[in-house]
Amino acid sequence: MSYHPILEKNIQKLLPQELLSIEAVQQLLAAISRNFTSFERDKKITEHAFDVSETEYQQATRDLKTQNEIRKESIKKLKQAIRSLDPKAPQQFSDDDNDLIHIISFLEDQIRKTKALEQELINAKNAAEKAAMAKSEFLSVMSHEIRTPLNAIIGTIMLLQYQDLQPDQKELLNVMEISAENLLSLINDVLDYSKLEEGKIIFAERNINILHFLKNIKMANRVKAEEKGNLIKVIYDDDIPEFVVGDDVRLGQILNNLVSNAVKFTKEGTITIRVELKKSCKTDLELGFSIEDTGIGIPKEKQELIFERFTQANNNITREFGGSGLGLTIIRRLLQLQGSDIFIDSEPGIGSRFFFNLKFKKSTTEIREEAKQSGDLKFDLSGTHILLVEDVEFNVMVAQRMLRNWHATVDHAENGAVAVEKVKSNEYDLVLMDIQMPIMDGYTATNEIRKFNMALPIIALTASIITPDIQGRAAEAGMNGCITKPFNPNDLYSIIAEKSRKNK
Repeated sequence: MSYHPILEKNIQKLLPQELLSIEAVQQLLAAISRNFTSFERDKKITEHAFDVSETEYQQATRDLKTQNEIRKESIKKLKQAIRSLDPKAPQQFSDDDNDLIHIISFLEDQIRKTKALEQELINAKNAAEKAAMAKSEFLSVMSHEIRTPLNAIIGTIMLLQYQDLQPDQKELLNVMEISAENLLSLINDVLDYSKLEEGKIIFAERNINILHFLKNIKMANRVKAEEKGNLIKVIYDDDIPEFVVGDDVRLGQILNNLVSNAVKFTKEGTITIRVELKKSCKTDLELGFSIEDTGIGIPKEKQELIFERFTQANNNITREFGGSGLGLTIIRRLLQLQGSDIFIDSEPGIGSRFFFNLKFKKSTTEIREEAKQSGDLKFDLSGTHILLVEDVEFNVMVAQRMLRNWHATVDHAENGAVAVEKVKSNEYDLVLMDIQMPIMDGYTATNEIRKFNMALPIIALTASIITPDIQGRAAEAGMNGCITKPFNPNDLYSIIAEKSRKNK
């Protein structure tokens, strides 16, 4: 029988051979052998377990050390980040302080301050919005009040044009008309500058005879030019079509401002209005405009400054030459809203050149031919019954005379409430509805009319500039279009003819 090696060795050394034959001794030796084997197995298991535990302990120690280093580095970077964001912030922890509680307390304090600041900003934003709304309402009221007498002036000029006048009287009347339109453009710019900044400007699409348009610009500035001994020249590219489609009012604002500036800063010199065809395709074309003068010029370092609002090239210009310093800012914004920009090439003592490119649509052949044959559109509204809703007496007189000169039949209502009753009891081809009126405004009156008559065309008349907000509100009320006062006779006739024709 074999025993554990250690026991076997001791048996051979210490136990007599005769005892090995005794069964009880054999059983004792077998039990001792088993104990040796079991002890040895348990020892190996214990040693293995110890080795494993030691390895895990060493690994845990290394992990803990690594995590502690990461923690320290993270705290260090967190401190650096806090200080970089706010170097002047009170330091509630030292460089060797690794206690996150201090840092968290500091961050909680900063979060509370940030939330308080955020609330202040929200309150400031709400206050600014209220102020902007108040400004917008003020400008809207002022716009209406200023344009109302200007509407009378321009309307009177239009009525005088129907009279038999001497050639010199017609020329003076034409100068008055152009000057009044220039004044209207200036009022549009000043009163609606906030809308211009916000991009809330709608560009009209009307047929423009560019050459005739440039001659009007020249005529409007001729008197001032002659006072300063200046000559205004127009250089026109013959490849430009006779008519293009664009916003003549905005183009007039841009060119009149540039030409009047050139006249202002030039003495006994020449102002050149130059227009050339840059690009042309099937439906569109691009024209290059350039206003050149031989005036005082602008230093290189001041050339960008002049495009900032209320800014002149130097402090003496306003006193010597006048002006608000707003014109070039408005010009740049108007061009930017049309996908263009204005540039300058100037040298002190030599003169200045302002230039820009602008895209237009090509006019239809039918309109061009009609204009060529007649020289103007023939205004005839015979058989058209129109209700004019307007509360300003002089505006009523001007509009009635203009419409009756076109052979229309015109009824008048002094406010929206009267207009509703007249529409109930009469048949009209079209309603011209002023927006701002006492007792009942144009929006409310249109809503009331739409309750019993959905087909009647209703055109909004407004002394405010037409914005998407006004257009949206007019459409929501049930109006079929908008036109500004003072209105362009061509625009007024076109919209009346179109809407009343559809209603018949």
